[in-house]
Amino acid sequence: MSEVTVKREAPVKRPPNAGKGRPKGARNKTTALLKDAILKAAEQAGNKVGDEGLVSYLVDIAKREPKAFVTLLGKVLPMQVEGTGADGSIGITFKTIIEK
Repeated sequence: MSEVTVKREAPVKRPPNAGKGRPKGARNKTTALLKDAILKAAEQAGNKVGDEGLVSYLVDIAKREPKAFVTLLGKVLPMQVEGTGADGSIGITFKTIIEK
């Protein structure tokens, strides 16, 4: 019988943190760039309808597309609201603005 010689290569040395991935909570660079671009675009659009950039844009959206704005509002409001009343009650005051 003939002998077969198997040649083994030395293991490749890897950096100590290789394969661990992104740290928990770290944002994807593409996502961060996209979010920044969206905010910048909204600010520029807001400057065309008012003097407050992003705030002006959101006010304009609230007037023209209230359903979309309420959906957005639901995403940024806290899930639970606790009142300051003795029994935990919440007082709400609505003010309306009538534009002519």
